[in-house]
Amino acid sequence: MEQKLTLGVIGGLGPIATAHFMELIIRMTEAGTDQEHLDMIIYNHPSIPDRTGYILDPSKPNPLPEMIRIGNALARQGAGLIAIPCMTAHYFHRDLTGYIQAPIVHAIHETCVHLKKHGIQRVGILATDGTIRSKLFQRELENHGMEALIPGPEGQKCIMSVIYDDIKANKPAGMDKFELASRQLWDQGAEAIILGCTELSLVKRDYPIGAGYLDAMEVLARRCVIACGGKLKEEYQNLITK
Repeated sequence: MEQKLTLGVIGGLGPIATAHFMELIIRMTEAGTDQEHLDMIIYNHPSIPDRTGYILDPSKPNPLPEMIRIGNALARQGAGLIAIPCMTAHYFHRDLTGYIQAPIVHAIHETCVHLKKHGIQRVGILATDGTIRSKLFQRELENHGMEALIPGPEGQKCIMSVIYDDIKANKPAGMDKFELASRQLWDQGAEAIILGCTELSLVKRDYPIGAGYLDAMEVLARRCVIACGGKLKEEYQNLITK
């Protein structure tokens, strides 16, 4: 039997999103026995400093050193591939790759590849202020020949409230806020909208959001199953909601 890679997860960014990421990995894997699932080492460390806080104000605590420490701890324990179920943390991907002794999946790149494969040209982005202002998705989309769209100030404020005031605070998502931000993107001509924050993955899990959304954390989970040698269920070939 082909040897599978152990997946290491830099977790806790935030905690509920990490738990959902583990469940996604399990649900996406075609397995008839326990032994056919992937081995995972999850380091749940929610005390890592806030990524958006640092990106917007570098005088605040830097999350990079702790992410490097945890990544190397996972590598020492046998992780052959590392995932970070936090899109904003991908701001640090280049530095993390330089210091951690195991490859790290680039969820933002994989999300754009998935959209390109399915013929999408105009893409809306729902994400944190840190992700939006650092242009993580915008640059990657443009590199793949797609147009990136972002909400207006009111819509962005609403989506930040959903992420921080609702999901991270362990409260129900304010769907009126989510829908306002989405509507701003559909009105700009978006053909699909990226759920570009792992907290928004919980919105998709718990509420009917409709067609045209792509959850970046689902893309990350899908890629990890394949890259670690698991068998992907056929139903997860296309992750854009219908």
